Parts: sequence; structure tokens; C-alpha cells
Amino acid sequence: MNRPFRPSRRRILQGAAGVAALGTVPRIAIAQSAPVKIGLILPMTGPFASTGRQISASCKLYMQQHGSTIAGRPVELIIKDDTGVAPETTKRIAQELVVQDKITVLAGFGLTPLAFAAAPVATEAKVPMIVMAAGTQVIPQRSPFIVRSGFTLPQNTAPIALWASQNKLNRVFTLVTDYAPGLDSEKTFVNRFKAAGGTIVESVRTPLKNPDYAPFLQRAKDSKADALFVFVPSGEGLAVMKQFDERGLKQAGMKMIGPGDVVDDDLLPSMGAAAAGVITSMHYSAAHDSPENKAYVAAMMKANPGMRPNFHSVGGWDGMHLIYEALKKEPKGSGEQLVEAMKGMKWTSPRGPMSIDPATRDVVQTVYLRETKMVNGEPWNIEFAKFENVGPGGNI
Repeated sequence: MNRPFRPSRRRILQGAAGVAALGTVPRIAIAQSAPVKIGLILPMTGPFASTGRQISASCKLYMQQHGSTIAGRPVELIIKDDTGVAPETTKRIAQELVVQDKITVLAGFGLTPLAFAAAPVATEAKVPMIVMAAGTQVIPQRSPFIVRSGFTLPQNTAPIALWASQNKLNRVFTLVTDYAPGLDSEKTFVNRFKAAGGTIVESVRTPLKNPDYAPFLQRAKDSKADALFVFVPSGEGLAVMKQFDERGLKQAGMKMIGPGDVVDDDLLPSMGAAAAGVITSMHYSAAHDSPENKAYVAAMMKANPGMRPNFHSVGGWDGMHLIYEALKKEPKGSGEQLVEAMKGMKWTSPRGPMSIDPATRDVVQTVYLRETKMVNGEPWNIEFAKFENVGPGGNI
């Protein structure tokens, strides 16, 4: 009589171990080649769409030039449109990217309120969050996982306050958008300018959504100040410049000054000769004279015909550099390890030399004084002085 086959416990365990061993082979391979997913949250539509177009274009260009793999892992760029005006939308998108797409890094963030909204998501998920555009100084304090690749408003404002105080602009009218970056810029300019002996004639703030600049510019003209200090977010400069010109402030002898957002390179060709003579301080100009920038501008304009790269584009470019270099150091690194790898990093950008302050996770860079001039029939921001190693607080 044949006995039914009953495998011993030892054989069962050996067989199970063999199956388990086979099961680990693809898992290890998957872990080693798991894609690096970069969730890019940007305003691709709405009033600040130029920011989204610039950053997404530079991120794609970086991947084209530096490869679509890092340490053997394929790189995926997932671009999401937050419309630029709704923090709750940005937070929801960030949550979806973390939970559903299992992204490696969050990045983008065109406006400060949107960066604030996403910060708790990055903290909870322990995912690095690269702020490429939003410029309020306190942003990195909202999460230990935030690293900035763009700029701060104090950083870009302090030099123009010094320049104004040294160039007989004794009475200044300030006009800023009423949200955190505008308040940062206003505070920096007012404090530095008054400390140097200047007088603030009046300070006004415009709404972030659907502003009408005409009545504010008329008040500025009526004040008979020597200069109008302006901060508006990227995308709004064209409207300000148009009304500044139409209301005759330049003809009345008033000079426009401010951080460089108001003469954004992306919109500058549309401003034409009206922008000539504006003096700004900024960390980037498409006219910056360096081999790195000339190559960058040529590549950006070839890949995106008709689009001149602006300061937000280099925020995207350098943000991708941070991500790539951190993953080269830590190919399988956790969120904490990737952020740690970014601290203290130094490199030469199209904008010039820059680094990440290890204490604040914020950007340290050169800030330039520029005058908008007509060159071959087009306006360009031409640099004429620079301040090196400017920290996030605007130390000069």
C-alpha cells in the first residue's frame, strides 16, 4: 500500500526559504532601480503662470543635459498645476504626490502661501522640499525638510536700499504687494534706507489678487518723491510698468527702483523702452556675463523659442542640481540624509557662485545692481555692481 506523501517540517521550511529567496531577487533589483520621483508643484495657469513655465522648462533642460538617471535610478518629473492662488489646492496636491505617487522630493512653489501650505506635508512624510521660487525669509523655518534654491526678498532688497541712499534719492514712496514677500521687502528697504538718512514719503500695499495699480501710482506721482520703490510678484511687473509709463511718473522725474521682480526677464521684452532706466538689485539677469550663463540662456531659448530665461528659471535649474548631487551622495538615502547632503553644498550656477548655508538650509549668493537698458532695440537688465556672499537676511 502506497503511503500518502507528507513532507517533513524541515522540507517545508527549506521550500519556503527557497521561494522567499527567489522573491527577494526582484525586490532587491526594484529597490536598486526604483525611480526618483520629483513632484513639481507650480502655477502652470493663472496670473503667475510665467513662473511655472520658467521653472518647468529649466527642470526639463537640466534633465536633458545631465541625464535621466541618477546612480542607476531613472528620474521622473511629475508636474502639477496649483494655479498659483489657492494654498489648500497646493496642500492637497502635495499630499497626493506623497501618498499616491510616492515621490522622492517635493519641489517648486511659486508663492509663499503655497510653500507654507505644503511644509507640514513635507515634515510629516519626511520628504525633502526644494523651494525654487517663493522668497519670504522664514520659509525654511516651517519645516526641517525645506531647502531653498531661489532667493529671499531681504537678500535682493538690501543692495537697492544702499544704492538709493548713496545716489541722492532722498525721498522714496514704497509700493509692495500685501503678502509675506512684499512685507519682507518693504521692511528691509524702509529700515535700511531710513538708517542711511533717507525719508519714506508714504508706504502703500496692493492686494495679491486682481490688483489695480493706477490709483496707487497716481498717489506716488502726487507725492513728488524722488523715487518709487516697487515689489510685485513675478508676472505683475508688466501691468505696473504699463501704468507707470501711462501716468507719466518717469516724465515727472520719478525713478523706479526695487528688487528685480518688477523687471522680470521673461516679461521685459513686452515692456519695451518704458522699462529703460529702472534700477534694481537681483541675484540673476539673463544678461549676466559668464560662460555658464551664456550657455544656459542659449540652451533655454533654443528649447523654448521666444522665452527669455528669468530668475525663477535658475531657481528650478539649481534646485535640480541640489537633488541630483544629493542623490549621487546618498543613492538610497532617506529624506533626512538627502537634506543633510544638501547642507553646505557649493557650486557655480548660471547666476554665479552660490551655496547652501548648513545652519538655515537657505541660499547664499551674489546679488547684482542692474540698470535696464535698451540693447539692439530690446530692454535688458545690465549689471554694474555686485555684492558677494549675501545671506538670506540681506547682510551686505
